[in-house]
Amino acid sequence: MHPNLWYPYTQAKTAPEPLKVKAAQGVWLELETGERILDCISSWWVNLHGHSHPHIAEALYRQASQLEHVLFAGFTHDPAEQLAEGLVRRLPTNLTRVFYSDNGSTAVEVALKMAYQYWANQGQPRSTFLAFEGAYHGDTFGAMAVGARSLFSHAFAPLLFDVSFVPYPIAHPDEAIATATEQTILDTIEKQLMEGGDRYAGIIIEPLVQGAYGMRMGRSEFLQQLQQLAHQHNTLLIFDEVMTGFGRTGDWFACLKANVQPDIICLSKGITGGFLPLAATVCSEAIYDAFYSDDALKTLYHGHSYAANPLGCAAGLASLELMVENEPAFKQMETKHREHLATLAEHSKLTNLRVTGTIAAMDLVTEQPGYLNQMALEIRKRAIAQGLLLRPLGNVLYLMPPYCITDDELAFVYRGIHTILADLG
Repeated sequence: MHPNLWYPYTQAKTAPEPLKVKAAQGVWLELETGERILDCISSWWVNLHGHSHPHIAEALYRQASQLEHVLFAGFTHDPAEQLAEGLVRRLPTNLTRVFYSDNGSTAVEVALKMAYQYWANQGQPRSTFLAFEGAYHGDTFGAMAVGARSLFSHAFAPLLFDVSFVPYPIAHPDEAIATATEQTILDTIEKQLMEGGDRYAGIIIEPLVQGAYGMRMGRSEFLQQLQQLAHQHNTLLIFDEVMTGFGRTGDWFACLKANVQPDIICLSKGITGGFLPLAATVCSEAIYDAFYSDDALKTLYHGHSYAANPLGCAAGLASLELMVENEPAFKQMETKHREHLATLAEHSKLTNLRVTGTIAAMDLVTEQPGYLNQMALEIRKRAIAQGLLLRPLGNVLYLMPPYCITDDELAFVYRGIHTILADLG
């Protein structure tokens, strides 16, 4: 470990030495040893188009030569305006106002503050949120509060505000069972909204794929009915698309795939193609109007020094252009995953193979499932030996590669998984 660094999600006393990356191109990372490792998880889900993509690099160079940064209070600039226009064109038509920040947790934090103050500004203060068991929305305090109480938030539990949690609607291969499960959850939500709807500022969900808790996958039908309940009971619907946005579910956004119009959407991770930190919280005009006032107390008093950074926005614009070019890739990747997963379907060490868009996942059979399962460390070590960057979520092995991955490279990944499973004994 470097004597001056503190690494994320790492117990420094027991963790292995980190690998030093010297360069990266496409799906490949190059270590200082000269070894190459295929980035199967897009470096924590941010790298959409491949590392060091020349189109984004060129956009950054041009922007840095003109304007690298300016505060975004009282000023504006072309990259921020153009990226906002590009996002709004691709999002559901009700989402029209873009608030910039700098990471996924903060995008969620802004959404929660927007929702809470939306009601307060109308003289209808609401005190809590409805969220889903197993949720992960980030590591800031509001985001932790609406996430599952887990090892990520355990140390801070006394400081988190109360939230009502309901089960996440995990998809089932039997449609009748899936529908019945979803209806039970919807009935629970409706009961809570009927009994205390004026308590809830909003409902927040990771649509279609619940990420950090183990790539738990849901269905569009549930989201459509959830939207109906939110509207019927006059509360706001918040989609956390920090992970699922920008093609990950096989469409530009999960809300489009599900044909749902949330009131607020949280975006980050892939927004710049993995080049720079940037986030956006996009809301409806109705929410914006609740803050548009002569009363200074109705202002959303939230901001960041690097909000709408021109370099980040320029990278975001370049990434949107590549999204158009790569649309066939992220729309067709699910089919390719399914073909490879079929070869693992009967494997004795695997269960619950699943895929949504560019995300494939499978559970490793173990007596002690969960995030702290030591099997994850063993898989990570064996994956490096196979030339793969894999980072299982406990006993959940998943893939989320950049869209530029070739058929041969994807086949290389799955051959490596076969070898790893065989080596586990």
